[in-house]
Amino acid sequence: MTFVIVGLVVVVVLLLGIMLSRGGPRQEPGVVSFRKHIDALSPEARREVMDRVRPPRDENDGSQD
Repeated sequence: MTFVIVGLVVVVVLLLGIMLSRGGPRQEPGVVSFRKHIDALSPEARREVMDRVRPPRDENDGSQD
């Protein structure tokens, strides 16, 4: 019975070691992440989406900008 428990512990430790060594998604450095967020929020990045969402303006609709 003790061999089974020791065997299970060894298997779990090996699996955890493999999972940690493979890594998974790596966290980017703070500056790179910050720049990506700022670029995503910039007007140039949003212009295409805003053009699709915003209805075309009519020059004679009386709105004032």
